[in-house]
Amino acid sequence: MKNKWKLNPLFRIFTLFLVLVVLFIGAGIGLFYILFSIPEPEGLSLATWPNRFTDNFSIWMKNDKGTLQIEDIGLERLDEYDLWLQVIDETGQEVFSHNKPENFPAKYTASELMAFSTSDYEDGNTVFVSSFEENGQTWNYLIGFPYDVGKYMLYYNGEVIGRLKPVFTLSLFGVIFAGSALFLIYGIWLTRQTGKIAKGIGNISRRVYNTIPEKGTFGSVYMALNKMNEEIRHSDQIKEETDRVRREWITNITHDLKTPLSPVKGYAELLADGTDIDTKTAQEYGAIILKNVDYAEKLMNDLKLTYQLESGAFPFHPQQVRLVRYLKELVIDIANDPTFSNRDIEFESESNLSELTVAIDPDLFRRAVGNLVVNALVHNPPDTKVIVSVSEDKQKGICITVRDNGVGIKAAEQAELFTRYYRGTNTKEKTEGSGLGLAIAKQIIVLHGGEIAVKSKIDEGTEFSIRLPVN
Repeated sequence: MKNKWKLNPLFRIFTLFLVLVVLFIGAGIGLFYILFSIPEPEGLSLATWPNRFTDNFSIWMKNDKGTLQIEDIGLERLDEYDLWLQVIDETGQEVFSHNKPENFPAKYTASELMAFSTSDYEDGNTVFVSSFEENGQTWNYLIGFPYDVGKYMLYYNGEVIGRLKPVFTLSLFGVIFAGSALFLIYGIWLTRQTGKIAKGIGNISRRVYNTIPEKGTFGSVYMALNKMNEEIRHSDQIKEETDRVRREWITNITHDLKTPLSPVKGYAELLADGTDIDTKTAQEYGAIILKNVDYAEKLMNDLKLTYQLESGAFPFHPQQVRLVRYLKELVIDIANDPTFSNRDIEFESESNLSELTVAIDPDLFRRAVGNLVVNALVHNPPDTKVIVSVSEDKQKGICITVRDNGVGIKAAEQAELFTRYYRGTNTKEKTEGSGLGLAIAKQIIVLHGGEIAVKSKIDEGTEFSIRLPVN
């Protein structure tokens, strides 16, 4: 309970209010002393101290049979505070002085003495005047202080001030009460708003957040919460979709691994059974086993390669390659493969690109482009024509395209083609593959600083385009 009270926003606001009040009072006291105090030898005193000292100096004076006497302690205090004294009799003539500056006269008129009551700081002195009376005799005396002390007199209607004093007091307390009430109301409102924000953050974490109208003082905060909620929901959706595709892929890859392992196991059992098998039959069994082992090995290599590319663990060795010749040899190798010997594969390039060289990793790049060509052959009817072409744009870079006039790809599937684990569904028969071919191709192209894109229409064909930087 104690910790909750410490963390309560209202308690913090109330504490802040008290701190502000204390700081305000302290600042007021400090300002008061700055404005209404002077430094004197014994410390900091109010600016009224010179006037009080002047009035009280008469305690060290006495009338000795018509002669003014000043006690030594009074003179010592004058020396201690670096003050000077001048005593004037009733005729205005100086009768005594102590440390008096030379520029002050020895006689004063009544008007000159009265002028000292409002005189300013001048010649390093502020002069205060008072009087001493004893046994029917009066002396006026001036004391000079080395402080710049302002002198102002205020006249007011005492009767009105007396009546207004209760009103002023009531108004002051009313202002303080109203300010406190407003501060408290604002604190409660602020606490509700911060509570609303905290609740919203909690709801986002629990995925039960409801959009808050983006208005008011905290409109920008609510907008940020709404945006964060949208991004988290979108991220959750992507994660769910990725998990779904991954689960499907695991199911498929498990099935695909079992598919080659079943004949391997079956034919291996026949060979190990000890039954007499002629050489030709054994060779057929061995070829089937080898074919299925190669397929299982390809699946595992694809999986290994995609994670190596993603983590940057695969060795990348780019070198200058004559691109047209490189791609032409790639197309010839695929066309000479017995699997595709009767398929229609063409290569096109601009005549001025025969000497064009690019920095690529030959093995990785062959894997990427080869995947695109083989996919175009595998996922389309036998009479499909596949064309590999290369062109150059001085601004956009080098473009390699693999296009066909086959069955095309659905628009919904085009966005998923380069997603890891994804396998298209536009073929009539289940194809062998890991679902990683196009994802690997994209990783390789990006590794080379390029981009890959696809355009396709159903029953019109598909075009994959690879764009590499000019340099």
